[in-house]
Amino acid sequence: MSDGTPLDLLKQEFPAYAPRPAGAPTALEGIVVADFSHFIAGPLATMFLADMGAQVIKIEPPGRGDELRHYPPVIAPLPAQGGPYVWGNRNKRSVALDPKTPAGLEVARDLVARADVLVENFSTGVMQRFGLDYETCRTINPRLVYCSVSAYGREGGHADRLGMDPVVQAESGFVSMNGYADRLGVRASSAVMDIGTAMMACNAILGALYARTRLGEGQFVEVALYDTAMLMTGWATMQHLFTGLEPQRHGNTSPDTCPSGVFEAQDHAFYINCGNDRIFQRLVTQVLDRPDLAGDPVLASRDGRAARRDELFRILGEEFARQPWQYWQARMRAAQIPCGEVRSIGEAVRSPEARERRIVTWIPHPVTGQLPNIASPIRFQGTPVVDPVAAPTVGQHTDEVLREVLGWSIDRIQDMARRGAFGAARDHPDACE
Repeated sequence: MSDGTPLDLLKQEFPAYAPRPAGAPTALEGIVVADFSHFIAGPLATMFLADMGAQVIKIEPPGRGDELRHYPPVIAPLPAQGGPYVWGNRNKRSVALDPKTPAGLEVARDLVARADVLVENFSTGVMQRFGLDYETCRTINPRLVYCSVSAYGREGGHADRLGMDPVVQAESGFVSMNGYADRLGVRASSAVMDIGTAMMACNAILGALYARTRLGEGQFVEVALYDTAMLMTGWATMQHLFTGLEPQRHGNTSPDTCPSGVFEAQDHAFYINCGNDRIFQRLVTQVLDRPDLAGDPVLASRDGRAARRDELFRILGEEFARQPWQYWQARMRAAQIPCGEVRSIGEAVRSPEARERRIVTWIPHPVTGQLPNIASPIRFQGTPVVDPVAAPTVGQHTDEVLREVLGWSIDRIQDMARRGAFGAARDHPDACE
């Protein structure tokens, strides 16, 4: 790439990734994951496992691969390498495989026999049609942890339904809670249900692997997108069950704490969250120098402040408008008031907090020179996460995996290629796409 492109500029703006200590062990060293999943929830779960040292083999359809590869922006010099795909698929090896062919199914079942974990998130019935359902796979490998990421569960009256993040945001009640009271609720722009489901799936897999060390065998594990969405409504669900009342939309304010919301300094918007009476007292005495507010018997309690929310927000807004954000930030930090400026994504990734935590770094790439990397939030002291390797191209490691993981000869790989296991385009063992 020529100098001055956005990816080239990353090298000037963000630091290079600092390698892990040489020789340090990983948490999941030796674990092999056969990843039949696609899009977000499944692949993100397996990426977490890969970060922890598992060998994740991403099994994709030949040619187009995972559909998420094509979500924009696609990196021009690379085929099928969109930003969303790069975000959720580092540290994996890609095998292009067509399990609808007898040869492809043979390859898939050999991978199942070698794997510790299988992850899939196809529509209900697809893995059965492939001949890779749990009951079949457990006869091949009784120690296999088989994780099925579904939309509404694999059994029952909704098992046939397709599931997408914004749909379950709406169906779970999550959308009804977000936005402002004078209009319909709004979805979260981020795929929060997919991301939450990925976290649940990763946790479930880790629990099943631990159970295997005691029980000696694997098990079927299921995580449903809709179940996760219901969890993601937070304690509002339990509040409804206690009271029978529906949660209302409060915009940027909180129905449970006051004052909590967005305020404007002279130059910048910021958010404060007074989660208890003590924080409110510190806010009005140490930050605002308003002893009259501190001594008001009604404002002394959460319920009293909530009842006078409009009045209190007006007073606070007038006070905060008198000074710039930097002035208030210093005073609130000294007084231990939970607060933060309202940032754009671009501001957030370049913030002092993100830089200190090395959230964004660049990693080398053989084609583009470098790619950005978003750090894993998991920080191990004794078993640090692996050094990030950029997401693979479709089928990049097919031959490598078959030779190294399955011990196949080049002749056998060539035979499988002739029989269509890797798609029609494969005709020799070194072809990766």
